[in-house]
Amino acid sequence: MDWLWAIIVGLVLGLIAKAIIPGKQQIPLWLTLLCGLAGSLLGNWAAGALGVEHTKGIDWIRHALQLIGAIIFVALGNRLWMSTRGGKHRVD
Repeated sequence: MDWLWAIIVGLVLGLIAKAIIPGKQQIPLWLTLLCGLAGSLLGNWAAGALGVEHTKGIDWIRHALQLIGAIIFVALGNRLWMSTRGGKHRVD
C-alpha cells in the first residue's frame, strides 16, 4: 500500500510541478511520475536534514520541500528529454 501512495503522490507532485514551470513541458506522463517521485524523495531527505520531517498537524514545510524537489526534477527531466529527442516539439 505504501508504493501505491508513493505513485499517487509522485504523479500529483509531478503534475503540479509541470503546471508551475513556465512554458510547455514535453515529458511524457511516466517521466512526470518518476520526476515527482524523485522530488518527493529529495524533499523528504531535505526535511529530515532540516529537522522538520515530523511536526504536529500537517507537515507543510515537508510538502513544500517535496514540491520544490519535483519542480527541480521535472525541469531537469524536460531538458534531458528534449535533448535526447533533438529538441523537436511534439505536435498536439
